[in-house]
Amino acid sequence: MAAASQSVFDLLAYDAPGWGGVMLGGFYMSLKLAFGGYFLGLAIGIGGACGKLYGGPLIRDLMEIYTTLIRAVPDLVLMLLLYYAGTDALSQLLALMGYGAVDINALMAGIFVIGAVQGAYSTEVLRGAIKAVPVGQIEAARAYGMSPLMVLRRVTLPAMLPHAIPGLANLWMIATKDTALLAVIGLSELTLVTRQAAGSTKAYMLFFLAAGALYLALTLVSNVVIRLIEKRARRGLVRTA
Repeated sequence: MAAASQSVFDLLAYDAPGWGGVMLGGFYMSLKLAFGGYFLGLAIGIGGACGKLYGGPLIRDLMEIYTTLIRAVPDLVLMLLLYYAGTDALSQLLALMGYGAVDINALMAGIFVIGAVQGAYSTEVLRGAIKAVPVGQIEAARAYGMSPLMVLRRVTLPAMLPHAIPGLANLWMIATKDTALLAVIGLSELTLVTRQAAGSTKAYMLFFLAAGALYLALTLVSNVVIRLIEKRARRGLVRTA
């Protein structure tokens, strides 16, 4: 009944009583969660891939356990477990160190949750991409006297990038969608504020279509950026039919 007395433009207006500003704020929160979680996962993935390929037996086993557990458990279960158990464990640890009760920032906790999940998948994507680098390039770098770290930074990582981009692009798309799962722990991202707007106005179709349009716009922009990055990463490579 509330929606019947208001037009679409009134409901989607930026200022109250419209919900446009609230939805854009939720979309901005989703972007922060996606960017933060994705790049945290990418950092974990680089370390995990190097650990699996170049680490000792203990490091390789730990990385194997991490990637297996993360990929075996549904993302929603992992997010609930990491958020509630992780924040509680951190609070208790800080309390033992004498800092007393600590209020964990919800945004940072959400980024950590997405990053931990993304890290396992990034590890496998990057491990496969590194293994696709021709061994001759690495041997040539070593013959020039480069240190292992320099070989990794100047040869391995740039050479594996064209092989990793498709998988990393998919992980970015997944990260943008995984932010919606954080609605269950109360983060005011796009999905949660959309549910609030739809519940208050009963205009469910309108608001969920608007949220879908925002996710679609993000995907389309991401596709353009990814194609530009891939084109730059593949410059100088021989094209195959």
